[in-house]
Amino acid sequence: MSIKNIMVIGGGIMGRGIAYAGAAGGYNVTLFDIDDNVLQEAEREIDRFFETAVERGKLEATTAEQAKAAMTFTTEMEKQASHADFVIEAVPENMDIKRNVFEQLDQYTKDDVILATNTSTMSPTEIGSYTGRPDKVIAMHFFNPVPKMKLVEIIRGLETSDDTADATRAVAEQMGKKTVVVNEFPGFVTSRMSSLVGNEAFHMLQEGVGTPEEIDRAIELGLNYPMGPFKLGDLVGLDTRLRNLEYLHKTLGERFRPSPLLVKYVKANRLGKKTGKGVYDYTEEGERQ
Repeated sequence: MSIKNIMVIGGGIMGRGIAYAGAAGGYNVTLFDIDDNVLQEAEREIDRFFETAVERGKLEATTAEQAKAAMTFTTEMEKQASHADFVIEAVPENMDIKRNVFEQLDQYTKDDVILATNTSTMSPTEIGSYTGRPDKVIAMHFFNPVPKMKLVEIIRGLETSDDTADATRAVAEQMGKKTVVVNEFPGFVTSRMSSLVGNEAFHMLQEGVGTPEEIDRAIELGLNYPMGPFKLGDLVGLDTRLRNLEYLHKTLGERFRPSPLLVKYVKANRLGKKTGKGVYDYTEEGERQ
């Protein structure tokens, strides 16, 4: 099947980044969300992505304009899904929400359409079971911020076919991404490692080992990480980090039990950049604990 039309479900941070990457890669992209205000904000941010790409010489101005013209923003899932050749779901990491989305997509899309879930921990095998085409369900783990991060971790479920995995890799590569294809296991590769590091950083902070700045700097310079665990957690969202840890604790055991301090930050709505304060302060006064 020739893939020309991609539909992205969810206009949040990840969905809008994926939609941009698809459009910049030459696909016709439809971005769906139930909230028109979210779509308007997503469209404005995607415009900024294109402006930045042109300024930095990554895209020609004419190419960017053509890509933007090939994008559609909609609150009508059924009508637009019927035209899709490939769908990427990017809703919150909640299995009930994902189940509802995939049951609808299975009904609205053509039978040969691949249904991908953007998830950092959840099971493509379980998600595939909510459809009549588990062989065409796969996970694509994009990284935040999508326009900058090169990797897409592709995760095969138990029933995922070779053709589905090959086609998904081709889609990601046309978006300009590097890929790894792995078999499903809770947390996959990157999320298991990142969750452990981020959780241990919160344990260190709670124990008074160092300040967030000192711990981040030690990891960045000593282990050559491009971003320390607290900076990364604030970027991804501490609520997302907590949900991932709770899932991994449930499925893989005690070593993933969330730090009490992380739980406290989330209860205080200190979720990171999206709320203006996480481990660091992102208000006008600066970035401090």
